[in-house]
Amino acid sequence: SSKLTCTFLCKVGIIGGTGLDDPDILEGRTEKYVDTPYGKPSDALILGKIKNVDCVLLARHGRHHTIMPSNVNYRANIWALKEENCSHVLVTTACGSLREEIQPGDLVIIDQFIDR
Repeated sequence: SSKLTCTFLCKVGIIGGTGLDDPDILEGRTEKYVDTPYGKPSDALILGKIKNVDCVLLARHGRHHTIMPSNVNYRANIWALKEENCSHVLVTTACGSLREEIQPGDLVIIDQFIDR
């Protein structure tokens, strides 16, 4: 089954934004500070498991939210997860909306993206 395969062959990198950078979501967690050819990632890599799946959590803005969005070292973050052998990367973001029909707590999948 695909669940069994993922349990043994997957390592999921999670770049958490505000609200999904809590290391308590991981079981048996350890910290690992790394450097990359692009400099240091946003913070330490937090290694652990979620439901027996190896995961690596990285707080995009640092655990103390000290890195502004325009100063996030995205290349270093991705490089660090690649070097940690992550086979998948999940990235979250949180922001408000100017549309009344989108309420707090709604999940929105974007279909347009501006990459600067």
